Amino acid sequence: MSSKVAVLGMGYWGKNLVRNFHNLGALKTVCDADPSREEAVTSQYPGVGFTIDMRAVLDDNDVKAVAIATPAVTHYDVVRTALEAGKDVFVEKPLALTEKDGRALVDLAAKLGRVLMVGHILQYHPAVRKLKELVHSGELGRIQYIYSNRLSIGKIRTEENILWSFAPHDISVILSLLNTEPEYVSCHGKAHLTHDVADSTLSVFSFPNNVQAHIHVSWLHPFKEQRLVVVGSEKMAVFEDTSADKLVTYPHKVTWENQMPTAHKAEKEVVEVPQEEPLKNECQAFLDAVDSRKPPISDAQEGLNVLRMLNYCQDSLEQNGKTIAVSREPARTDEKPWFAHPTAVVDQPCEIGEGTKIWHFGHVMKNAKIGKKCVFGQNVNIDSNVVVGNNVKVQNNVSLYTGLVIEDDVFLGPSCVLTNVTNPRSQVLRHSLYEKTILRRGCSIGANATVVCGIEVGRYAFVGAGAVVTANVPDYALMIGVPAKQKGWVSRHGLPLRDPDKDGIYTCPESGLRYKEEDGTLRCLDLDEEAPLPDHLRVGEKFYDDIVHGARLT
Repeated sequence: MSSKVAVLGMGYWGKNLVRNFHNLGALKTVCDADPSREEAVTSQYPGVGFTIDMRAVLDDNDVKAVAIATPAVTHYDVVRTALEAGKDVFVEKPLALTEKDGRALVDLAAKLGRVLMVGHILQYHPAVRKLKELVHSGELGRIQYIYSNRLSIGKIRTEENILWSFAPHDISVILSLLNTEPEYVSCHGKAHLTHDVADSTLSVFSFPNNVQAHIHVSWLHPFKEQRLVVVGSEKMAVFEDTSADKLVTYPHKVTWENQMPTAHKAEKEVVEVPQEEPLKNECQAFLDAVDSRKPPISDAQEGLNVLRMLNYCQDSLEQNGKTIAVSREPARTDEKPWFAHPTAVVDQPCEIGEGTKIWHFGHVMKNAKIGKKCVFGQNVNIDSNVVVGNNVKVQNNVSLYTGLVIEDDVFLGPSCVLTNVTNPRSQVLRHSLYEKTILRRGCSIGANATVVCGIEVGRYAFVGAGAVVTANVPDYALMIGVPAKQKGWVSRHGLPLRDPDKDGIYTCPESGLRYKEEDGTLRCLDLDEEAPLPDHLRVGEKFYDDIVHGARLT
């Protein structure tokens, strides 16, 4: 390891940083205001220096980076001083105590070109990493709510309350799971031991799309509990750090029977995760960031996001749990309006719209054009000159080849195949013969389906899983089989339309929108074909199990 690190502060948590950086072969010096700790350092870690003089550490050219584990009240001054001395910095949570100070540190690190990482250790826990994969891949379905309990009886602080001591870890994880900030925050708590130092708090976060999360923290609890529960429409996941099985899922289902919700329980499934020490992973991530100059998961901006939420919670706590609206984080001129995972590759020049997300191992090639609020799952390749509209969802393992045009609101299922040459040969170059394929607004292509090039899939059409489409598809058509044949009509909500009334009008059982077939073409009577869905029709799960599971798309 080329980078040498000094640890500033060898107290309750700092000694763990000392141990890990030493085991990683990166520790050069320990700095602590208590000279009595020198003996512990020199006896346990031969060759590692000790000093009580922080300035001596910062003036040492062999020390490239520092890890700060001093009291939270000192973080702003110590981090700023270290950055100005030309050091890369790891600082234990929180980044600072105020949003103003935190933002100043973020800006200073960016200005000086220094790495600034915050110690949000759960981001480096193998079970949390796996949980994020389950959420972001869609395996849990639509996330409905999240709750976390971080409770214990043990070290009780008098200088900072339980919110600032325990909650940052869970705030960090929940923000990363949902990839957005809440709209409203409230926090209730009580001080039982020390005046104005809360010993237990309950923070509630209201996110867009009716998602809610709450975090309960306390150091006055009869036993230790560290549990995070994520409830999705397809599965529920539980991360429990005190359990032998760190991560389990429950494929419970709730179906609608006679217009009443009915729960169907299932056995838990243990998710295998590597046996790794999270703190070692975190220290290694810092060393990797110092060497590669690539931002770590818990970089300065992530630390600032968590700090903002802590301040909102503190404000609410001081106002007896008042609900506070979260102001939008202002866009930074040096940040992109879209997100790409660190493993994704985005070639320039290309166009990517605001709010679009490109997940693990994706590749966007030069001159691709992508609209707003799109989501590309893992291992999605987007070729040069592909055109993608707004709000397009592409699941894992899909390649979008040159010649493809995708309009707004299209859904592409996992591993579906989109071709651009009719008769491909490895020995024969046919780059000039790429054919144009158009996927019209709102259509869905099922998992493992194939769309032969040079055709057009109509608006809101539904191509079933595994189907092979070899000819143009009408608007609203339901296509199934090999080769795909039309088996009926579907609504904008993707539900089969059956049993028209005496006037030949079909009604979507989920939305109530009416449709009518004329001359072999289906049209919606209530909305223009190019009009977006009204907001009140965008969330539609009420009839899902009753209709789709009870009457398959056949």
